[in-house]
Amino acid sequence: MAKQPRRNPPAADQPAEDRPGSPGASLRAVPPAAPVGALPAEGVRAVDRALVLLRAFREEDGPLGLTELSRRAGLNMTTALRLLGTLEGHGFVKRLPAGGYLLGPTLLLLGDVFRRSLRLEHHVMPALERLRAESRESAAFFVREGDQRRCVFRLDSPQLVRDVAHVGEAQPLGRGAHGRSLIALESGDRLPVVSRGERLPVIAAIACPVLDAEGRVAGSIGISVPLYRFTAETEALCTPLVLREAMAMTRDLGGDPAPLERAAR
Repeated sequence: MAKQPRRNPPAADQPAEDRPGSPGASLRAVPPAAPVGALPAEGVRAVDRALVLLRAFREEDGPLGLTELSRRAGLNMTTALRLLGTLEGHGFVKRLPAGGYLLGPTLLLLGDVFRRSLRLEHHVMPALERLRAESRESAAFFVREGDQRRCVFRLDSPQLVRDVAHVGEAQPLGRGAHGRSLIALESGDRLPVVSRGERLPVIAAIACPVLDAEGRVAGSIGISVPLYRFTAETEALCTPLVLREAMAMTRDLGGDPAPLERAAR
């Protein structure tokens, strides 16, 4: 009887997911995708066109036919059909037996990954840094807690004279720019909210709400200025800065800034 060759057991220090046959090993066996810069121009153009096709779907749509998708994306039907086939293979679209197309389940999975990996500080701190740098005033982000608002992120003004506040401090809702900003979409206040001496008699502030992917108010971003320095020129400079950052952060959180735009008119 032939002697069977002896198989060596996996090394003790080799992680289970790296051993042959494990799911982790299968994932590691997939070659990494080429960076965009390494793709030929035609490949980059195809990616761009595929993304345009995905963005052609709208919330109120039912299944869309090839002709309509081609029209919306500005592509000829041959190109659109080829790209839709690739997207379908990766689960980004689903083709129905009758021939129409719907968005596919891969987008739902990616959306879930986006929500679970979202960290507020990754978006708030860069926005506050830009506000402080461009206004040279203190910048802060507040969240609502019941009938109060709490400062969760703050960067102090580089100027010697500035207001004093602390991260973690809770203040009443409905007073001051941030207190009113957090409920502005309910109360109908114009955005951004501007206050002069409301909470403290020597402080002015400008604030605007930030919305999340569900359309809820995630917080309020803005600046505070010693009242003697809050001139018409300062207000004209800082008001669009605060609105810009609130809208940008809303987009970063997956939200729709349209309600902020409407309230700013």
